[in-house]
Amino acid sequence: MAATSDPPVAAVAVTTDVLDVTVIARAVEAGQPGDGAVVTFAGLVRDHNLGRAVLFLEYEAYEPLAVKALQRIVDEARDAWPSARLALHHRIGTLQIGEASIVIAAASAHRVDAFAACRYAIERVKQIVPIWKREHFEGGDTWLEGAVADPDDAEAREKAHRIACA
Repeated sequence: MAATSDPPVAAVAVTTDVLDVTVIARAVEAGQPGDGAVVTFAGLVRDHNLGRAVLFLEYEAYEPLAVKALQRIVDEARDAWPSARLALHHRIGTLQIGEASIVIAAASAHRVDAFAACRYAIERVKQIVPIWKREHFEGGDTWLEGAVADPDDAEAREKAHRIACA
């Protein structure tokens, strides 16, 4: 549990700051006496993709829209798993190999709901959050396809739910 002098942690954020799983988990660790689980996920920059050696990544976003999409995911997860609380932070800017590009924390009374809400969140981020990734590799760079689903597309939302509950 965070000390009382620690500033509150936002549930959603798009930031150039280094992401810290422990700090972001504070956003869902409100000392709820019924909590039985806190699950965290950190998406890391890896050193390879599509058979190429990756040197680093750059992320860009239209921040107001990206924050709105992250909040939408939090709200959707709350509807699906009412006892779960989520925090989603995505980093933008230049990221080196091994750095976290996204951190998700989910707390719930039961581990099944916490895991499902966390998995749902990453699937929906990939679907609807307007954050673009530029991969720099040996010999060049390329923009990778980002979120392409309509946030109101019920079929895409259901697909994310199926994956989360698999």
